[in-house]
Amino acid sequence: MVRLAWLGMAGLAVALIAFTPAKAQNPAEGKPPETVAEPESYRMDAYRAPTPATLKGAHVIDTGEAERLWRAKAALFVDVLPRDVKPANLAPGTVWRDKPRDHLPGSTWLPNVGYGALSEAMDAYFRRSLEALTAGLREAPLVFYCLTDCWMSWNAAKRAMAYGYTDVAWYPAGSDGWSRAGLPLERAEPRE
Repeated sequence: MVRLAWLGMAGLAVALIAFTPAKAQNPAEGKPPETVAEPESYRMDAYRAPTPATLKGAHVIDTGEAERLWRAKAALFVDVLPRDVKPANLAPGTVWRDKPRDHLPGSTWLPNVGYGALSEAMDAYFRRSLEALTAGLREAPLVFYCLTDCWMSWNAAKRAMAYGYTDVAWYPAGSDGWSRAGLPLERAEPRE
């Protein structure tokens, strides 16, 4: 009798589990990705947040396509992760060390060009750097990236198209996705 009661309770537990609705899962943590609408203009704040799946006018590429382009040397890779700026009011004698950045080998690091609004000096730096990297060819293939869930690369790719570059790709998984795939990284130095 006790055994039958226990089996009955076990059966009830199995039934409850079977009919309990499953929770949505995030791919990074077993949940579905958040749907983010593509804005009309640049993202102006909260740069470390889920990004849209699209960028009008650009090719959105995954890690497989980024690796194919990288191995074939078929595009110029542009890393736009921001770089911490040394505070102007540091006490004399304070040691300042830049945070190291590892990125896709052969990439050019153009830090701080992915903000929603650029100063005149930063805008000129971005334009000048792209001009030098592409030897003035507006049709040169460019791949912009940063980190996963980072709007900096989305903004930079959008801005490059506004500058007249016609073969722009955005790699939203960035160096995080590249590393997760077991692909090599190298220490980055910002382009001056």
